[in-house]
Amino acid sequence: MLRSLLKSVLPARPSAADSPRPHADSPEDLSHRFEAAVEDWRAGRTAEAAAECQALLEIAPGYSPAHTLLAAIDLPGENYFRVLERVHAHFSPRTYVEIGVAQGESIALVGSGTRAIGVDPDPRIASSLGPNVSIVAETSDDFFARHDVRAELGGLPVDLAFIDGMHQFEFALRDFMNIEALCTPSSTILIHDVYPLNERTAARERATDFWSGDIWRLVLLLRKHRPDLVVHTIAAAPTGLAVVRNLDPRSTYIRNHLDELIEEYLAVDYSFLDGRKAEHLALFPNDWPQIHALLEAPAQSVR
Repeated sequence: MLRSLLKSVLPARPSAADSPRPHADSPEDLSHRFEAAVEDWRAGRTAEAAAECQALLEIAPGYSPAHTLLAAIDLPGENYFRVLERVHAHFSPRTYVEIGVAQGESIALVGSGTRAIGVDPDPRIASSLGPNVSIVAETSDDFFARHDVRAELGGLPVDLAFIDGMHQFEFALRDFMNIEALCTPSSTILIHDVYPLNERTAARERATDFWSGDIWRLVLLLRKHRPDLVVHTIAAAPTGLAVVRNLDPRSTYIRNHLDELIEEYLAVDYSFLDGRKAEHLALFPNDWPQIHALLEAPAQSVR
């Protein structure tokens, strides 16, 4: 993912004879400086690459390539898409629900034996999906209110779910609440965008192309108010992938306290994470053997 993005944003390498020196801070200068940062990263000089990306963001705070490279430096290893693919292969779930399908890249990972439902108010599926995959063009709130989801899954519970919809935490909280009620204790819910790169890209209102929103608040909430759950954040670029296990479909705690929970966590400032982000968000190594062991272990044993 990162390498394909870098290829798309890097300019063709000009010869010294053909390329005049760009003006400082011009788009061409940003591209040349970013290319130098990429070269540092490829050569293993990650501190230098990160410093150059930070300098670029001082000049152009919304410069997405710098954000993307910083995320790869901060969270090395396989990106979330590859981890998600591995999780599908590991579980071979009977059923799967995805919130926020966009162009359909992630829901296309489901196997032919998985009955899948994707929910998105504006799906833009770019490739063909199997007959086992249904796309519902609704908001997730409307979907859960209007549909008998278990019936649409052939009477089965949700084995695996992926929340990747609105980037404001109260939407993800409601999605989690609604999905958990359809699960079993052995089901797994994955949540994207839970490990923000920095405060600007973690804002509730989008100000940058690279944007995770404030989904990080959901991890804090679940760890504090649902200690019965087992929550880890896999350190997968670009913005982390939470794994939530030991689910309790009978729990009504979130539903009964929804408004006050939203109010409580909207009041938590990003500075709460300063210096302790990995601890507060339960960062877990982005290493497949360790992730595999996490998924295999009885949930209560991996707190």
